[in-house]
Amino acid sequence: MDFDFTDDQEMLRDSVRKWVDKAYGFEQRRAIVKAGGYSRDAWQELAGLGLMGLQVPEAQGGLGFGAIDAMVVMEELGRGIVLEPYAAVALVATSVLKASKAPQAAEALQAIAGGERVVVLAHQERAARYRLAHVETKATKRGDGWTLSGRKIAVPAGTQADAWIVPARASGGTDDAAGIGLYLVAKGAAGATVKGYPTQDGAAAADLVLADAPAIELIAPGAAFDALEAAIDIGIAAVCAEAVGAMDKLVAATVEYMNTRKQFGVPISSFQALRHRIADVKMQLELGRSMSYFASLKLGEPAAARKRALAQAKMQLGQSMRFVGQQCIQLHGGIGVTDEYIAGHYFKRLTVIEMSYGDTLHQLGVVSAGMQDTAGVFA
Repeated sequence: MDFDFTDDQEMLRDSVRKWVDKAYGFEQRRAIVKAGGYSRDAWQELAGLGLMGLQVPEAQGGLGFGAIDAMVVMEELGRGIVLEPYAAVALVATSVLKASKAPQAAEALQAIAGGERVVVLAHQERAARYRLAHVETKATKRGDGWTLSGRKIAVPAGTQADAWIVPARASGGTDDAAGIGLYLVAKGAAGATVKGYPTQDGAAAADLVLADAPAIELIAPGAAFDALEAAIDIGIAAVCAEAVGAMDKLVAATVEYMNTRKQFGVPISSFQALRHRIADVKMQLELGRSMSYFASLKLGEPAAARKRALAQAKMQLGQSMRFVGQQCIQLHGGIGVTDEYIAGHYFKRLTVIEMSYGDTLHQLGVVSAGMQDTAGVFA
């Protein structure tokens, strides 16, 4: 299979890498963390590169690019451990909005492409444990509109968002997928409050509390859950690619440190045991890279095949991230966990990615559930 990138994709990679190197250095990132984990200036610069409209249709002012282009961008943003919720807005939220026929969805897509609005998916609930169908937030029909009541947690850049896409239950029991609709709640709406906090990697997140908050129906129950699953799978592919970029940079920093740090008068990279360990790290990185490619290539498959492939990829990336992160920190020694050195920040970001859109244990359950019909050596 040909894994070569097109000239346009290489140009896209180069432009994003140059921006990361120039505008998102380690000290600049630390300043953003101290300021709350989100930079409006950095967001506008991403929009200026055209990245916010990467997967927005051309009719709404976007570029209309595909999954591989998104993977290229996410790898480079991962190398810079960029804090701003690019994937959550430009890839995940736009996926839902593109599936909606509501006029407000087209308006939101155009505003996202221009960097004018931040719209994020607020789907996680405390008791859900990554189960998308476990939704307790209620949607109630009021006249020509809807009101929502419930609580969503760990909303990326929740306090900075201009609107939230909220899965809510219009009918059925707590785990009934058919009763879930997707709704748009505007910032400042009556009954909508957010409480922000930093995540482990320094990014901004928030809890969203809705108390009869007015909302616009984007996708009605029935079709909504399929759109939600597709958006989450896009998110999985995005963070897999981001993890590859972060691991790539962490491994490079570790090798550089090993070539510089001396014991007994020689670089520690000359020690055979440590060379074997870094070789194992490199193997896990490349395994993760191949599964990230696999994830992005499978996004266009039918739902069943897509979901299984994305779960397999995220499970492997979870294992690779943990191994690479732990080994690289140990190879650094004490300096690896200091705030003044970049290695620990990569490790923190990899830890957060591992828990995003379903952690490794959850994805293992998804993969194993899909193997029930073929379990057994001779099945």
